[in-house]
Amino acid sequence: MPQPLHIQNTHIEVWHTANPRSTKQPAISVVVPVLQEEKIVRRTLGVFTPELCAEFEIELIVSDGGSTDSTIGIAQEYADVIVQHKENRRQTISEGRNQGALQARGKCLVFINGDTIPAEPKVFFTFVQDWVHSKGKYANYGAMASPVEVTPSERKWSDVIFHNFFNNYLKLISMMGFGVGRGECQIIRNAVFKQVGGYKNELAAGEDFDLFNRIAKHHRIAIANELLVYESPRRYRKFGYARILWSWFMNWLGALFLNKSISKEWEPVR
Repeated sequence: MPQPLHIQNTHIEVWHTANPRSTKQPAISVVVPVLQEEKIVRRTLGVFTPELCAEFEIELIVSDGGSTDSTIGIAQEYADVIVQHKENRRQTISEGRNQGALQARGKCLVFINGDTIPAEPKVFFTFVQDWVHSKGKYANYGAMASPVEVTPSERKWSDVIFHNFFNNYLKLISMMGFGVGRGECQIIRNAVFKQVGGYKNELAAGEDFDLFNRIAKHHRIAIANELLVYESPRRYRKFGYARILWSWFMNWLGALFLNKSISKEWEPVR
């Protein structure tokens, strides 16, 4: 078992692992929020091999919302830092991401969900690393987001149609200056994240669009094809696209105009 790095408060424990990368100064901090993800999290964390992390100066932070399955044990095999939520209540994903970000030492924060992976990890992190060092077409932007598609091996025609439409829609309104970007993967300069105060802890849903809306008031935001990620279709299979799209829309409106989520919690699908 890893030893406690420190106790931030009575309800949060922060652990470091034996991973030697954690002793180096990273350029990129990857934060993966998880809860009861034993079935799929190894696929995500396994992308971050020692070779990939060394080449692109990555530290891997897993922020756990209170898992009782084997999620933490799996995370110990890969992560540099593990943040554990210990309070006897449901943590919002906003809190999970923020707690992970508090431990980040990199100049750039990459928030990626526990069921999401970069389509081409080397292409993805080459693009991010250049951006960190103020290179490339988005060098002066404050944040970036990823187009999202369903993992090819699980993809159906309904997935192709929906994601093609939604990705292009978000790119269009992003180019018009609106702050948008799906929470499956968001890339933010650490200084910018701190400037706007991070995610709003009280938001159980809609927190991703709320954050980018606030960032857009100060910085430009891009949705870059080079940052394509694949996600599990498990939520679409259970609820269907119509219900999910309506939920996204209502929670976006709630976060934007009422400063609260319409959904009291984001129902996990495991």
